Amino acid sequence: MRVLPLALWHRGDDASLVADAHRQARVTHGHVTNQVCCALYCLWARRLLHGRAPSEAFQDAVARLYELYEAGSAYRRSLDEEVRPHEPPVTNGDGYVVHTLHAARLALREASYEGAVKRAIQLGRDTDTNAAVAGGLAGIAFGESRIPGRWRRRLRGSERVEPLIERLVEWRLRT
Repeated sequence: MRVLPLALWHRGDDASLVADAHRQARVTHGHVTNQVCCALYCLWARRLLHGRAPSEAFQDAVARLYELYEAGSAYRRSLDEEVRPHEPPVTNGDGYVVHTLHAARLALREASYEGAVKRAIQLGRDTDTNAAVAGGLAGIAFGESRIPGRWRRRLRGSERVEPLIERLVEWRLRT
């Protein structure tokens, strides 16, 4: 759930984004499957940033990973055998990286930011992780203006975060 900023500021090509997502994951979650999920999440977010619909963005991100991961590699095996991106998403909401990615896939079927976050929470168990991952993608897909005002007004620490967000947006627009 902490990899989204990488997708937001990264300026390299897809291969370098994937490599950086792998490195970022290894800090605390070194298993190959965690690295694959972080890479897929970043590619998915990147495609959402370019205006693609959630399902199309996900499928395009998956296709790109298949291009980048060599056949027979541990990364390709994990993508095929653990993540299973071509199968319908299934999750028990427990926060395991694959289940969390599938929770986001299910949540992004909703028609609004609020619906996506609520759907992620309704999956139960590790609700904060599922909501953070789905909410990050939903924020890109639906836009900041579609985040309910009543939620934003109750956000503790927003007075500290808002200036940082403004600086990030200004920087992103300049580069």
